This record gives sequence, structure tokens and C-alpha cells, in this order.
Amino acid sequence: MTDSYEGAEGKNVRSLTDAIRRVRTAEAERSDVVVELRDAEKARLELLADELRSVFAEVPDDNETFLFTVSGGTPPRLWVDMTAFVAMGRDRRTFRFLKDTRIGRTVILETTDVGDMADCVTNYVAERIVERERALEGDWLLNRIRRDESKPKTGPAKLTEAATSLRDNQNLGWVAAAFLLGILIGAIVLFGWAWVRVS
Repeated sequence: MTDSYEGAEGKNVRSLTDAIRRVRTAEAERSDVVVELRDAEKARLELLADELRSVFAEVPDDNETFLFTVSGGTPPRLWVDMTAFVAMGRDRRTFRFLKDTRIGRTVILETTDVGDMADCVTNYVAERIVERERALEGDWLLNRIRRDESKPKTGPAKLTEAATSLRDNQNLGWVAAAFLLGILIGAIVLFGWAWVRVS
């Protein structure tokens, strides 16, 4: 194993301070490249956010489902809601619309075209708004049914219920009478047959 390190100029370097300075400089250059790439990704996502600004403005104020923010993390992301976001692909030119689900992360769309991605995000937002409206409508309908069931019945509705109950009781009476009549006829036929056999 050699004790010396050959530098860029071809000289042997035995100074730890010089070696540390050189390593830090190389790391700074690498991190500058990473920062530039991250800034480029963030700029493309902000371009997409500009395309979607009018869509974001049309979302009802009472709908707090959507985020519509570009995060500056690694990698940068344009968050649409808590589970869906747009990030850049490995080539730094491809937009990837991703959604986290119970079964894992799903790719909704992958494209280099800003317009196509903006259309896809717009459709996604519209679908989510319609789903939310349906859920709210369903909740409202269930609450109304519960409220109607808890109210005491009065007026014509109560009379209709009483008439239905009376009709059901009459039908039950006819069924019971037919059953008893069938037993009586069966007993008479059986008694008659036994009488004929004995005689």
C-alpha cells in the first residue's frame, strides 16, 4: 500500500489538509450539479403549475382536499392532493403523475408534453370533485332518511300504515281459516275411509 497520493499535477501529496480541501471542493462541485438539476426539475414543475393556475383557482373554496404546491424537496414535486403528485422522471424532462394507493404507487400518466400532463391533472381534479359531491349527497340522503324515520307518524301517512296493518291481519285470518278448513276436510275424509274399511 502506498503512503502517498498523486495529485492532479502529478506530485505526491502527503498533507491531510490539502487532501481534505480537495475532497471538499469535489463534493461542492457535485452538490452544485445536484442543486442545478433539482432547480431545473423545480422550474419545469412550476411551469406545469402555471399551466394549471386557472384550474386551481376554479376549485371551490370549501374543498380542502387539494394542495396545489410545488415542494422543494428531493426530488421536487407538484402536489395535487395528499396522495397524488407530479414529479420529474430520471431524464429530467418527463413528467410523471403518480398516486399512492393501498396497493402501492400507481403511475397515472408519463409524458414529456406539459399540455398533456395539465389535461390529465385537470381531469383528475374534476373526477375527485365529482366523487366528493356524490359522497356528500349520499351523506345528506342518509341523514334525511334517518331524520324522517325518527319523526312520529301523523296524518295520512299514519292512516295508510294502519290500513296496511289491517289488511295484513285480514290476510293472515284467511290463511288461518283455510288451514283449519283443510284439516277438517282431511279428518272427515280419513274418518270416512276408515268407516268404509271397517264395514
